[in-house]
Amino acid sequence: MDTPRFSADTFSTMHDLELRKWGLVTLLTSLSIAVFTGWTALAAPIDETYHLGPDSEQHSRVPQGKVIGPETLASQVFTNTTRHYWVYVPAQYDAAKPARLMIFQDGHAFVSTNGEYRIPYVFDNLIYRREMPFMIAVFINPGHTPEQQEASSKNWGDGINNRATEYNELNDNYAKLIVNELLPVLNEKYNISKNPEDRAIAGASSGAICAFTVAWHRPDQFRKVISTIGSFTNIRGGHAYPDMIRNGEHKPIRIYLQDGLNDNRGKRRDGGYDPKWDWHAQNIKMVEALTTKGYDLNYCWGIGTHSNKQGGAIMPEMLRWLWRDYPRPDDPMLEDNRKLFTPVNAEPAEANSTK
Repeated sequence: MDTPRFSADTFSTMHDLELRKWGLVTLLTSLSIAVFTGWTALAAPIDETYHLGPDSEQHSRVPQGKVIGPETLASQVFTNTTRHYWVYVPAQYDAAKPARLMIFQDGHAFVSTNGEYRIPYVFDNLIYRREMPFMIAVFINPGHTPEQQEASSKNWGDGINNRATEYNELNDNYAKLIVNELLPVLNEKYNISKNPEDRAIAGASSGAICAFTVAWHRPDQFRKVISTIGSFTNIRGGHAYPDMIRNGEHKPIRIYLQDGLNDNRGKRRDGGYDPKWDWHAQNIKMVEALTTKGYDLNYCWGIGTHSNKQGGAIMPEMLRWLWRDYPRPDDPMLEDNRKLFTPVNAEPAEANSTK
């Protein structure tokens, strides 16, 4: 069903953390949550220097796409789990033409029009000005069993559902969910390009390493990645990626990484330092490895903490870079591609406004 733009509270850290004696795997998950809770006090004075720009706002003359959902996706890869997802369909969508595709993990955070990313507004604006191609966007949450909770802006899922397992492990299980379970559902409803160059995947924190893992295992399906405050750390062995990149064959992946100098810096509870749990050091190692192997790479280091503020502020520019070379005819005798992209039956923004 078509619903108004999904609105959620802005990003907040995990609450009511409770260490449980579930063995090593659960301990690692709990440790990752403990790291997240540590940046709440630091976030305000540093991260509040980053602000969303006009590309992340709704504008009355810009054709507005529709957000459909939440829909529910069950999984046989992660048995007995379901998760919510939303689909953004741009006003310019033409079923006769294959649309590009971009999938965002932790979907609730990216589909929100009053959060840190506000992707529906960003897509509306950039597609309208032809700064990126028209495309379908999917915002998908991590899974949960019937006894567990759906992820939300108040709790992204670590400790209450299957997020830690789905997002942080380096195997291809989550890639199977996306390729074998989600894509067939989307293909039944939309004309989506089969070209992997036309498909991107993105996420923040554990959702970022998850996005990279999908492209790493399935570059035949996804070849563009956006990572904000990526957790390439030892939550479930993610610190190994720089060495895996250096020692492996080059893969046709384009990636933009964002992080902050004050991201979690590997300081442990006993006062020691563990480089495998240093978010920013690991992001630097990712850039070094990707550069050495000749990947199509861009990155930006800010001053922020483990926060989505900077990532949201620069998301429009990240998207422009990611899609910078999509085919566009440049015939000086034809004006069509130099005009604003306005479909004939576009709805004015006021019709669907959530403000």
